[in-house]
Amino acid sequence: MADAGPPVRQRTYSAEGQDLRLFIVAGEPSGDALGAKLMAAINQRRRGRVRYVGVGGAQMAEQGLISQFPLEDVAVMGPGAILARLPKLLARVFNTAAAAVSAEPDALVIIDSPEFTHPIAKRLRRRRPAIPIIDYVSPSVWAWRPGRARRMRAYVDHVLALLPFEPDAHARLGGPPCTYVGHPLIERMGWIAALDTGPLAKRLALAADTELVVVLPGSRASEVARLMQPFGEALAKLRDEGRRFEVVIPVVEAQRNLIERCLTGWPKKPLLVTGEEDKFRAFKLARAALAASGTVTLELALAGTPMVVAYKVGAPTAAIVRGLITAPSVVLTNLVLDERAVPELLQEDCTPGNIASALALLLDEGTARSRQLAALARVPPRMRLPQGTPSEAAADVVLYYAEKGRGWPHPDLIGRPG
Repeated sequence: MADAGPPVRQRTYSAEGQDLRLFIVAGEPSGDALGAKLMAAINQRRRGRVRYVGVGGAQMAEQGLISQFPLEDVAVMGPGAILARLPKLLARVFNTAAAAVSAEPDALVIIDSPEFTHPIAKRLRRRRPAIPIIDYVSPSVWAWRPGRARRMRAYVDHVLALLPFEPDAHARLGGPPCTYVGHPLIERMGWIAALDTGPLAKRLALAADTELVVVLPGSRASEVARLMQPFGEALAKLRDEGRRFEVVIPVVEAQRNLIERCLTGWPKKPLLVTGEEDKFRAFKLARAALAASGTVTLELALAGTPMVVAYKVGAPTAAIVRGLITAPSVVLTNLVLDERAVPELLQEDCTPGNIASALALLLDEGTARSRQLAALARVPPRMRLPQGTPSEAAADVVLYYAEKGRGWPHPDLIGRPG
């Protein structure tokens, strides 16, 4: 007997037309920010005829979400923190899944945090198979545990990807249909380009010929604690070789005290700056950057700042992860470019000598610097959408499923960047 396809729901209509109910689940502050922008785009298209329930924070609440509980209940990071709160986290998963079933939404949107959001999606699919499920932010199936992509097909109807290479990765790995909707950073490209560096240069008393190096040791305490020493020793080595430069470290208040403690052994104290504007001003002023791997490499690329990426984890973690990583690079900028334009010094290669040598090549005029600058110039076109913003592109896909249901094949709404 032929496959009848996914079940089609019976829909109801209000006197003013069809009203939608969306169940949206975020598991951390970055997901709350992403969800809020998505909701704002949906509200603009639907003119307020949408009811939102689910899990989110203050930003999603401003757009109309009624959250099942405070986001802080599940926004925990690190194996130790997760284990310590595991009973409560599991209870939140079960309760949220039950609430989604009871809500009978037109669609479920899960945002990142796969350890929290995917179990909810699986439970809803089992109990309400007709409800479409959209995953906003693809898990890193292209980097490790690639089998997750194929398994997701059982409970995810569509993935909204932030990175332009992810649709091809899901297609190759047998994952769900996947559309590149754009990274939130691309909404800031015009802002970055127009940002005036003068106020920061004046505040830091930088002379016009000052050579600046921006240092980014990571956003997590474990990263900062592990990387500040080799980063500091690499910079000291460059100074010993006769180079003269100033160092700027953008900091968030949560990590300021730790960074300041780690600076006690540095021969010359760097300049610390806070806030998004001064961070990007520092990027634009810098001759080069030394950074941990992460989203910051895309930020540096969009600012056109040449960089060296260095990173290491503890020996036990390295032993476990080494055999699981399948990506050709850990640097997002390299993955977007599909080439190793940015040098990456990982684990045993993350030494002061190696870092200093790689950074020196970017500080000097020469082939290494010019090649990386040319490569970084190709990042914005690869990430840019043909039209609209990432939030609008994501809203188009969510509304397509919410309005038509699972029984309709989804067209390629956005296309893939060239």
